[in-house]
Amino acid sequence: MKGAKDAKFAVGIDLGTTHCAVAYADLRDDAARPLLLEIPQLVAKGSVEARPLLPSFVYFAHETDGAQALPWDKKRTFAVGEYARSRGLDAPTRLIASAKSWLCHPTMDRRSGVLPMGAPDDVEKISPVEASWRLLEHVAEAWDQVVAKGDPALALAVQEVVLTVPASFDAGARELTVEAALAAGLDNVTLLEEPQAALYSWIERLGDGWRKSVKVGDVLLVVDVGGGTTDFSAIVAREKEGTLELERVAVGDHILLGGDNMDLALAHVLSQKLANDGKEVDRWQMTALTHACRDAKERLLTEKKLTKMPIAIAARGSKLLGGGLRTELTRDELVATLVDGFFPAVDADARPAVRTRAALTQLGLPYAQDAGVTRHLAAFLARHSIMPTAVLFNGGVMKGDPLRERITGCLAAWLKAAGAPPARVLEGADLDLAVARGAAAFSLARRGKGIRIRGGTARAYYVGIESAMPAVPGLEPPIVAMCVAPFGMEEGTIAALPKHELGVVVGEKVSFRFFGSTVRRGDAAGAELDRWKDDELVELSPIEVTLPTEGRRAGDVVPVRLHAEVTEVGTLLLAAVPTKPLKKDERWKVELSVRQDT
Repeated sequence: MKGAKDAKFAVGIDLGTTHCAVAYADLRDDAARPLLLEIPQLVAKGSVEARPLLPSFVYFAHETDGAQALPWDKKRTFAVGEYARSRGLDAPTRLIASAKSWLCHPTMDRRSGVLPMGAPDDVEKISPVEASWRLLEHVAEAWDQVVAKGDPALALAVQEVVLTVPASFDAGARELTVEAALAAGLDNVTLLEEPQAALYSWIERLGDGWRKSVKVGDVLLVVDVGGGTTDFSAIVAREKEGTLELERVAVGDHILLGGDNMDLALAHVLSQKLANDGKEVDRWQMTALTHACRDAKERLLTEKKLTKMPIAIAARGSKLLGGGLRTELTRDELVATLVDGFFPAVDADARPAVRTRAALTQLGLPYAQDAGVTRHLAAFLARHSIMPTAVLFNGGVMKGDPLRERITGCLAAWLKAAGAPPARVLEGADLDLAVARGAAAFSLARRGKGIRIRGGTARAYYVGIESAMPAVPGLEPPIVAMCVAPFGMEEGTIAALPKHELGVVVGEKVSFRFFGSTVRRGDAAGAELDRWKDDELVELSPIEVTLPTEGRRAGDVVPVRLHAEVTEVGTLLLAAVPTKPLKKDERWKVELSVRQDT
């Protein structure tokens, strides 16, 4: 990692959909273990406290709110964290939530100002990248306040930082995450998949005792259901030269299904309850009700003595709760809505339903069409022919006992039908803080202080090559998909692509077509596919660029050879190198799904 030789700390940052967390270990201490950073943040107007979780919310204050003062910035006009979340109950159109989910939206310009959705005119909208940057900026400022205390050698910007992302993040979302980190002053970051981070945390917490829970041949299923996404990963325990080795062998698709969906479902339950009492809920109040359900859900799932939570929503324009709506969410309503609605008991051959969508839709996140997590899990296991022997839960949603029990029950039934024993649960996971702890533990493991999980790219990547053929009315030239990064290609490595020449058009707008596959794990770099099944390859967002002529004429087709590498942060860099360059080191670079120019 560039610049890491001067680092004093290994720092893991969980940039979560609903919470951020930070863990760190002192690299100068050989016996150091990850510690949590208590993050200073506004928790009420004029009140700053340090807490282990930083809610991933950005609130743009109204002029009547006054400054959102922090110890390091007395004139700040926006709030991040606990106070931002609570203010969103009264002013939901001034609040950005789930920025991480927007960051991986494949069909929108994630650098354009779209958030907060429905914001009033006095709020300048910002991009998902900037929203993520502001969260990371707060983390960096808090670190410098609490740990560095003015010492530039201890500033977060010069530490060894590991930033976590969903395993299912594509190359574009990964690079945008790095871009947000750069804007926050963190230019030496490494990305780590969240399910792997959760497993690193579990291993670190158990010490050498983890080897008593895992044996050669085990298939570890990580079920990570967080605020915005559902992530599945499979990690196999193998024997190599007499030692136990872990290798991530499969990841699921990016499924926008998590706590956000559950909050909305609970809000609809309460909206119907209010309607039955003759109280109508408008769109503004529905947004506030959804935020209130998030808080109620988290408390009911974690505080077993609670049987119900009061809900109070202000009326539009009212500053007093007495002018709004009051109801309550009971534990029975919570369990019925979440367990049966989102974790239904299904057979192993169940698959997510695909409904016919309306032609016109509001702009928003591309949420999963089927809310059944267990159906998505059954599809993942079948698609990759996985029979897990152990399961590790992660994500705040999984704190609910009934939800974990439903998943383990489904797994047991599926495995029994296949003649296999039930998967055991790996106990001891910290569902809120595991990812941050695991990211710091990963950094230590890279220095030889712990076992490494082999992973590399979570999918195979392909570039589309257009066939040369005469123009035929109504027939597009066929596309050959060439593998430029095989499944599991390690970060910082270069693919061995064939030496044959291709042609690249310069001086005109052209489109690079890319594909990804989580199931074609045997394709080597350079493998060419002229046909494939619909579910084998998924086309990613194309990159439209105009490559510079560099002394050539516009429209010239320049003979090139392709070079591909997976960068240290896990993104795919494709370079077209002219066979007869006009200047030294001439090449055109394209970074998958992100770069708009070269």
